[in-house]
Amino acid sequence: MNIEQTDAYLRRIGVARPAAPTSEALRELHLAHLRSVPFENLSIHLGEEIELTDEALVAKIVQARRGGFCYELNGAFAALLTALGFDVTLLQGRVYDDEGRLGIPFDHLALRVRTRDGGEWLADVGFGAHSQLPLVFGERGVQADPGGTFRLVDRAEGDLEVVKDGTPQYLLDRRPRALADFTAGAWYHRTSPDSHFTRSLVCSIVTGEGRVTLSGRTLTSTVDGERQVTEPATEAEVLAAYERHFGIRLEREPSVRGIR
Repeated sequence: MNIEQTDAYLRRIGVARPAAPTSEALRELHLAHLRSVPFENLSIHLGEEIELTDEALVAKIVQARRGGFCYELNGAFAALLTALGFDVTLLQGRVYDDEGRLGIPFDHLALRVRTRDGGEWLADVGFGAHSQLPLVFGERGVQADPGGTFRLVDRAEGDLEVVKDGTPQYLLDRRPRALADFTAGAWYHRTSPDSHFTRSLVCSIVTGEGRVTLSGRTLTSTVDGERQVTEPATEAEVLAAYERHFGIRLEREPSVRGIR
C-alpha cells in the first residue's frame, strides 16, 4: 500500500495516522476497524468474486466501503498495519463448531502483531462477535475485554487455543502463512453446502453501545446488553437498513439460495 492508499484506509476507519507502530496505536486501530467495517458474507449471496490479494481486499473495504469475513477483514487489516510499520504474521486457525468439533485447516485467518514498544498481540477483526481489542499473545491468564473474557491456552504441538467466556473459539497454528495459503479455505466457505456462510446471511458491526446485526430480514440491535429485534418487511426496507446501519449501498437484496 502506498501513502495515499494508507491514508484513505485510515479515513475509512476514522483514525489519524499514528506517530509510531505502538501497542496503543494498534489498540486504537483495532477498535476503530471493528466499529467502521462490518463483518459480512454478502458477496457469497450476491455472486461476487472474492479475491485474496492485498489490492482487491483494500479496494473492497476502502473504495467500495464494504466489509467481509475473516480472510478479507484480517487480510486487509494486515496490509494496513504493515504499511504503518507494524510487524505482522498471518496465522491459520481451525474454528470450533457448536459441538466442539474443529473445522477445516485454514478455516480462519488471524494476525500476530509485534509493535515497536515490544508488544506482541493477537489481533482479529474478522471473527464476528469477538474481542474488541487485541489480546496479549504471551499472556496465559484471563484477559478482560469489552467483548467478553478471553484466555489463550497452549495446546499440543505448539498450537494456541483461543477461549471466550470459557468456550473454545478456535485453534491457531503459530507457523507463519501467506495470504495465498487461505485461497482453498475461502473457496470452501463460499461454495460448500457444509459451510455456515453459504447457509446464512450476516452483516454485523460493533457500535459504541453494543452491536447491530442484520441476518436476512432480522435486524437485531444490542444496546448495553438489551436486545431489540425488528423485521424489515420489504426489499426497500432491507436495503435502507444496510445503508443506515452499515454504510453499505446495494442494488438488490441478497438472499440465500432463493430464500428471501
